Amino acid sequence: MVTGDGVPLLTVGWLFILITLSLLPGKSFGSDAPFTGAANWGGTGLMAVPTARLMREGTYRIGASQVHPYRYYYGAVSPLKGLEIDGRITEVIGVRGFADSPEYGNYKDKAIDLKYRILPETKYLPALAVGLMDPHGTRIYSSQYVVASKQIYPFDFTFGFANGRYGKQVLADVGSGDSVKAEIFSDPGQWWSDANYFWGVEFSPVDWLSLMVEYDPAPYHTHRRDPAYSTYFSEAVPSKFNYGVRIRPWDWAEVVLSYQRGDTVGANLNFTFDLGRPLLPIADPPLLESTEMRSKPFSERLTEALSLSGFSDIRILEAGGDLWVQAANRRYLYEMKAMGVVLRVVDRVAPPGIQGVHIFLTQLGIPMTSFSTTREDIRMYATKQLNLREFMQISELRADVRKPLKSETKRKEYFDYGLKPDCRTYLNDPSGFFKYRFGLSGWVSFSPWPGSALLVAAETFPANTISSPNTPSSNAVRTDLVDYIQEKVSLSGLSVSQIWKSEREIYSRLSAGLLEIQYAGVDAEIATPLFGGRLLVGVGGSAVKKRDPKSPFRLKENDYKDYYTTGFFNTRLNIPELDANIDVKAGRFLAGDNGVQVTVSKSFHGVVLSAWYGVSDTSIFRDSYNRGYHDKGISVSIPISLFLGRDSKTSYSYSLSPWTRDVAQDIAHPGSLFDFIGRSVKVLMDRDRGMIQ
Repeated sequence: MVTGDGVPLLTVGWLFILITLSLLPGKSFGSDAPFTGAANWGGTGLMAVPTARLMREGTYRIGASQVHPYRYYYGAVSPLKGLEIDGRITEVIGVRGFADSPEYGNYKDKAIDLKYRILPETKYLPALAVGLMDPHGTRIYSSQYVVASKQIYPFDFTFGFANGRYGKQVLADVGSGDSVKAEIFSDPGQWWSDANYFWGVEFSPVDWLSLMVEYDPAPYHTHRRDPAYSTYFSEAVPSKFNYGVRIRPWDWAEVVLSYQRGDTVGANLNFTFDLGRPLLPIADPPLLESTEMRSKPFSERLTEALSLSGFSDIRILEAGGDLWVQAANRRYLYEMKAMGVVLRVVDRVAPPGIQGVHIFLTQLGIPMTSFSTTREDIRMYATKQLNLREFMQISELRADVRKPLKSETKRKEYFDYGLKPDCRTYLNDPSGFFKYRFGLSGWVSFSPWPGSALLVAAETFPANTISSPNTPSSNAVRTDLVDYIQEKVSLSGLSVSQIWKSEREIYSRLSAGLLEIQYAGVDAEIATPLFGGRLLVGVGGSAVKKRDPKSPFRLKENDYKDYYTTGFFNTRLNIPELDANIDVKAGRFLAGDNGVQVTVSKSFHGVVLSAWYGVSDTSIFRDSYNRGYHDKGISVSIPISLFLGRDSKTSYSYSLSPWTRDVAQDIAHPGSLFDFIGRSVKVLMDRDRGMIQ
């Protein structure tokens, strides 16, 4: 039944319930909270429609939902204030993805959405945001919208306009070139003509409960490009009004139950976390000195204290009331935190006669950073007589050190190693949407002299479902990767590398051997920081051959090329204000295609999110699968210290990208110089100096 104005009585009743419950006592919130829940597809919204609300900066969300016939698997993140990015997989239940590959299962569509808040909410004006849903590729579920949200607590009101999925006509496929298209910017007149309005209300009487009602204008029965159309939407849906209940049993968990389209029950389960927030508080173990240790000569006592605190390759020099200490950080994720630990140990152990203190931290035996101060200043800073800014002004922090201390090395560690569980996933192959490998990967390195590294790496994946019916392209450089990764045991690396640091912070590296799982050969690069490390520049290249996938020490015969060469001009722009960087790599890729790859990375307390996009001249490829394609992917690096309750230098990385393309591909570089230099540049050390405690 409907009212005289055409509004369903259920909607009127729902609004009456919202107003009645508003009389209940509740908790007051600021900013967008508590109206930052996930919509069906994972972006911040109500159920089927978006709002102008965004997740808090530095948080991420994962979840799944189902509103038949759609099932969504999603993840979302807010890397910067006012920006939200979500990725989703839409599965259409009961509709086969490939007619000739039943093992693939239901149809699945991948998409990335972006939302940017143009204006924040004020006392009298609503928040205003613009969003792009699925702006590239097939654009089956694409839309662009402008939306406003106003909080009159405990209500949040939303009103907006959207085309595409919500509009009068479906948007067109932009083709295989992965071009991005947004009519809201390219043709705003047409966007307005195609747009429909939507609205919604969310009511949160208490912090753990919200009630929702919305108007979803999506004309499901006219969107003929939707794979669900012919099976489920031959007629208009019974209702455009949706109703839902959002329950938050914990701050980080959310359950949504809904009734949508007048005939469908929906469910949504998601979890939201802070990026970089440890599950266990990170606590450094106190230095406990035995009576025997305290009675040792100063040099031996300091060496043992530093070793217990997580350092190796220790050199100590004392002369004229000054103390020089050189050590390699083996424990701490950030070098500036390691520097603070050394200062505390020195102040505790050194005799009263030591006045000047000079600390050098090394990597692979190469001095990377130095810090010079006085014993008195250390104590004044420790007792709060000097604040951090004052302490740093009268101390000296440098990254242009090069020469090691001329002293005997103690607690030398020639070997380093790592072993970790390893899970790798591969998506959207016709033989199965989700393929995976699960097992162990490990490595051992030997460093007999400064800058050297003999590396052996192996991996075993007893649980391995990798396979593909796809035929590699005629000039395959990665489309034949399946031949390598379907093996359950692999020698993934056997190489020797040498890194040098010369005058004016010029770094160089030469590596040779089995460089990665697919390629063997020689790889070299030169790099240097400029403007205090705000900018890194370098050049690099490789000459490689493919390995035999069935024999770890043999090279592949009868390949379409005898060898492959690459050459790049590399740059990295460090943005310490955002704790982010932008890498640009321009030159010749493995297949001989010339182009450029841009990678954007953002750090959140050690967790690093990255996304890359590569464009190259694909005219060299003969197949339509590679022609016009642009390489892209995302990755995350997670410090293991978030789970241990103690600091660690180890991080686990996970990447997600198409694995059956040859466009803009490069080898995996062992010990890339930009990563070796890392945060050991002036602008980033200045950002991290607060860790010197």
